[in-house]
Amino acid sequence: MTNVITVRNLRKCYGSTVAVDDISFDVAQGEIFAILGPNGAGKTTAVETIVGLRRPDRGDISVLGIDPQQDAQALRQHIGVQLQQAAVPQRLKVWEILDLFASFYPATVPRDRLIEQWGLVEKRNAYFGKLSGGQQQRLFIALALINDPQIVFFDELTTGLDPQARRATWELVQGVRAQAKTVVLVTHAMDEAELLADRVAIIDHGRIVALDTPQALIRRIQPDSQVRFTTSNGFDPALLQQVEGVSAVERIGAQVTVRGAGPLLSRVAQALAEHQMEPADLRQERATLEDVFLAATGRGLRD
Repeated sequence: MTNVITVRNLRKCYGSTVAVDDISFDVAQGEIFAILGPNGAGKTTAVETIVGLRRPDRGDISVLGIDPQQDAQALRQHIGVQLQQAAVPQRLKVWEILDLFASFYPATVPRDRLIEQWGLVEKRNAYFGKLSGGQQQRLFIALALINDPQIVFFDELTTGLDPQARRATWELVQGVRAQAKTVVLVTHAMDEAELLADRVAIIDHGRIVALDTPQALIRRIQPDSQVRFTTSNGFDPALLQQVEGVSAVERIGAQVTVRGAGPLLSRVAQALAEHQMEPADLRQERATLEDVFLAATGRGLRD
């Protein structure tokens, strides 16, 4: 696949603070690429530098073959950006905001098409300050698409939204990619990146500590299947040691964890049934991107 973003040895400091520390990665045309990490990890600084809003201290950047430091104005005609903080006048109406942003570009998508496409028809005459969080996010997506960009950058798009609005916004992001656009998604939400992204770069303290597909990163830290259940104190873990595919059985208190390969859940269930045991909470679990993050950094997320 063709790379539309290339970053090599990017570094950005603020005084003695290193915000982005020698990172390199590529983004392929048509993919959703997530930059994941805790607050303050350097995600937003990296993106703002890539789109030309900040000047790097060192490194090379190419976006659609354009150096953002040499020709930022030309680049802005081909990218859409929804930043973490967007200043929109509270007393402007939805259609007025779209018209205002359309005036920044020589060619744009028709305003009414965006209003209809992103579910804002009933709010076209509503003031920005009267929109719900989900409606504001749909408007931000429309604004990022108003110049029909080839690449769209979303920075913490779902922060502060309730679960229903978050899931609706995820569907909108998938809809953007369905329009043959490349999406760079900046987030600290592990579930968001795992669901949406084709590939993930995990950043911690300004450095990329992991980069691959979510599935590959998860398999790297947990190649085996894992089954858990709780049982009475009389249960002997050795009963499951001889089950086909089982590689390890661990018991902590009433919690039993079985690791192995193949159809592990059905095999463990059958073995328990043969011993007249029917645990109510028998379940198969897998690692998540949060587990990947903890394995890569050795600590939990920071505020």
